[in-house]
Amino acid sequence: MVDQLTAKWSDVDPEARKKNIPDRTLELMLLDLDVSFCGRLHEGELIDIVESECPEKPNVRLVMTSDDLVAMTNGELKFAHAWATGRVRLDASIRDLLRLRTMMNKNAKSS
Repeated sequence: MVDQLTAKWSDVDPEARKKNIPDRTLELMLLDLDVSFCGRLHEGELIDIVESECPEKPNVRLVMTSDDLVAMTNGELKFAHAWATGRVRLDASIRDLLRLRTMMNKNAKSS
């Protein structure tokens, strides 16, 4: 699942990623599987992804079920809708939220 998300992220124009997303730590928590992934956004790339909670508070934390992650990755669920309806919880600054939404929308349009 995380590999699919990383692959989808890679579909977004690299220059757009670099321009819109600063370096950040990222944590993804999948509630139904009781698992977390920690990684970094660096120069627009998702790197250093490990199955673990982040050792320090991440800049961006996404919390969802594995089904919602798959649906978002497949383009069946829009990030904004999932967040607005509580299917995805996001712990991030408003600025990071807007950047993430921008990138997810660009990803959805390229699918």
